[in-house]
Amino acid sequence: MNPEPKEPAKGNPVSWFEIYVADSKRAKEFYEAVFQVQLERIEAPGLEMWAFPGNDRTYGAHGALVRMPGFPTGQNSVLVYFACQDCAVEEQRVLAQGGQIQRKKMSIGNFGFVSLVVDSEGNLVGLHSFH
Repeated sequence: MNPEPKEPAKGNPVSWFEIYVADSKRAKEFYEAVFQVQLERIEAPGLEMWAFPGNDRTYGAHGALVRMPGFPTGQNSVLVYFACQDCAVEEQRVLAQGGQIQRKKMSIGNFGFVSLVVDSEGNLVGLHSFH
């Protein structure tokens, strides 16, 4: 007997993200330095994955850096925003790690501030803060 299909949980629309990279070591060092975190290896057949730290009981989605042979980086049209205390701080870390600032910190009214940066692999990612 097949169980009834479960309805998706209500809440945030994004449950996971992946940022595809060409050089796992370089990308891992970039994200660990910019966000001051330690990424953890995830075992996945045919992939090299490094997960960002996460907490199932708080706001936001989990995700990982992924190196998959044959999949080009820096060409996607998905934009992931990382939560920050003050995106201007992470902007400076991006520059220190060889990344680029695409759009400096700007107000988005009652929703706080955002910056757009380019990582070590050519991916555009967003930074979001309320300060």
